[in-house]
Amino acid sequence: MAKRKTPKSEDFGNFFDNLAALAEEKGIDTSILAEKIKFAIEKSLKSNLHLDDTENSVVVNIDFEHRIFDVSILKEVIEVVDTLYEPEIEIVLEEARKIDPTLEVGDKVRCPIDTHTFKRIAAKNAKDLIKQGFSNAERQRMSELWGEYENEAVSAVVSKIEPSGHVTVEIAHNEVILPRSEQIPGEMLEVGQVIKVYISGVSKEYKEGDKNQYLKVSRTDKWLIKRLFELECPEIYDGTVEVKAVSRAPGSRSKIAVISNDPNVDAVGACIGPQKSRINAVTKEIKGEKVDVVLYSEDPEEFIKQALKPADVTRVVITNPNPDSRMCKVIVTDNQLSLAIGNKGQNAWLAAKLTGYKIDIKAESAVTPEDFEVVPLDEKYLVQDTPEEDGENAENNEITDSEVTSEEQSVETAETTALENAEDSDEAEQTAAEE
Repeated sequence: MAKRKTPKSEDFGNFFDNLAALAEEKGIDTSILAEKIKFAIEKSLKSNLHLDDTENSVVVNIDFEHRIFDVSILKEVIEVVDTLYEPEIEIVLEEARKIDPTLEVGDKVRCPIDTHTFKRIAAKNAKDLIKQGFSNAERQRMSELWGEYENEAVSAVVSKIEPSGHVTVEIAHNEVILPRSEQIPGEMLEVGQVIKVYISGVSKEYKEGDKNQYLKVSRTDKWLIKRLFELECPEIYDGTVEVKAVSRAPGSRSKIAVISNDPNVDAVGACIGPQKSRINAVTKEIKGEKVDVVLYSEDPEEFIKQALKPADVTRVVITNPNPDSRMCKVIVTDNQLSLAIGNKGQNAWLAAKLTGYKIDIKAESAVTPEDFEVVPLDEKYLVQDTPEEDGENAENNEITDSEVTSEEQSVETAETTALENAEDSDEAEQTAAEE
């Protein structure tokens, strides 16, 4: 018994079902996907048939409600078939009048074409264009979805790890590249692992085919530390405790300055949590990176003292109060010098980034009167007050690269000075012993 042939009108049932499933999976409206398919088929046919791209010669109709999918081409009516006959764009008068009896030679008539035939004509071109259109639709949805979450931390699932070190993570069914440069140094990620990433950049405007669209995610951004504390510390989330500044050396150490807006709430204690539970949760997420929570103060000298913890600072002198070149001298006891500077100058560097001041650390034994010379405030800053900068705006208060270089030189100078002082002290002791 011969197998019953399925009518052509039912051939596209799976097409609409699959398209609806894809739209649901990607979170994209079916009408948007339909438009991408229309565009791809029209462009592919026009290219294949050498039609002017500006002409409305190809029409694609995709109707989800009535499950209609048809393609038609605008053809010119000719009298008889000749040697120059082009069946793709021409139709003889006899055939044309079957569509419309009023047609004459030279008229234009829209003729439906078999979509199965179309697949043989330009299937590959259409397929590539459809895939490109779907990618554009995904990027557009991503821009709209995550635009409001820029500068926020979200959960991501590691889906692929490249040999180069780049990692593909999945965020709300969208794949995003986490570059190696944005991963915490020394961190070993695994497929299926759930991590927190900071959305540091989202393309705001969507343009068809725009190659510059992006969703930039990072695990090294300093503001990831703030967002992690917000998740662990309700007092930060509700505004009782405020994060004023953050500095970070990814994979090694971070400093976060906080202040309480409620006199009954200890800002530092709230961030650390009972039995260090909150700060331990943060350090676990960033793979053991140490975090120093310090108390913020409007008094720059006190703030610098706090920023240099765990070292005990004897005295802070603001030697240059001008906002564009803030500098200070920090005096510590001789046995606190190495702790204040930190390993390879890291503690001093983080404190400088946190406060916005270039910090020159000196031991008490190496202090000279010149160390306390103060540069007067520039007249331009006496006319108008300097706007306060806090929270994420504290980024504008950071020292520049040149200042960082100068600061590192200052740290090296402090270390050299400390060594010279130690040598002088040894010589003095030797002289005293000889006498």
